[in-house]
Amino acid sequence: MTERFVVANGIRIFCVDEGDGPLVLLLHGFPESSYSWRHQVPALAAAGFRAVAIDLPGYGRSDKPDVAYNVSWVGACVAGVITGLGHERAVVAGHDWGGLIAWPFARMYPDLVAGVIGLNVPDLPRYDLPPTELFRQLGSSRTQYILDFQERGTAEDNIQKDIDGFVELFLRGPATVRKDVMTNDVLAEYAALFRPEGAITPPLEYYRNMDRNWEIAAEFDDDKIDVPCLMICAAGDPVLPPELAEGMDARVPDVEIVTIDDCGHWTQQEQPEATNQHMLRYLARVPRW
Repeated sequence: MTERFVVANGIRIFCVDEGDGPLVLLLHGFPESSYSWRHQVPALAAAGFRAVAIDLPGYGRSDKPDVAYNVSWVGACVAGVITGLGHERAVVAGHDWGGLIAWPFARMYPDLVAGVIGLNVPDLPRYDLPPTELFRQLGSSRTQYILDFQERGTAEDNIQKDIDGFVELFLRGPATVRKDVMTNDVLAEYAALFRPEGAITPPLEYYRNMDRNWEIAAEFDDDKIDVPCLMICAAGDPVLPPELAEGMDARVPDVEIVTIDDCGHWTQQEQPEATNQHMLRYLARVPRW
């Protein structure tokens, strides 16, 4: 693997890069980094693709500007990574927050997208209420953390008091089925990203822009995604169960939906072999880009 930076949308984006061929761009979730794709990058490269996993803007070794981390700004960064790497198009794979970026990105930049792979997060319709208001009305303990993250300063202080405990709660908590894969070394890798003072703020800003993303989506949400897509669900994900992907083909007509058993929210890490098999089988049917 090669580690590099790409300048995109005026900031430096950290990339892990391996292989030659059509570009598969991998977008991670929260609280993770490009490291979450460590099992996929070599497998994709060995199959004849150029696999690039980035630290999302504001995460890890990527720059952390003081901006609104909404889908328009982050999408411009992702677009700049694709062209900055010398490619005209990419299959964009997104897990968790990476999925929340990948699906809108396919609508905002259709000329840059050869396909989309969603992990856990399906392409959801735009609801009548802003997300935070919807979560308040639902009153679910499973989404309460999103509301807690809205409190600037308070959320940072609470997390910063115990970074290790915070990371362990997410990666070995109720959303994880195969807790054995989240070894102490894996947890330490992620905890190190958020230990510097202020490093947790940009990732939290993604959550703080959910209502703004809802407003932005009004411009393009009715557009269908016309490229071949793959949706990988996890049978044991308590927050994003496979049922959420039902009816997705109305918005994404050419979508294959699969479910991985014995798997929680951290799909590509909990079940890397099954994830790789589904991704490679899908990529084999996408017209070469």
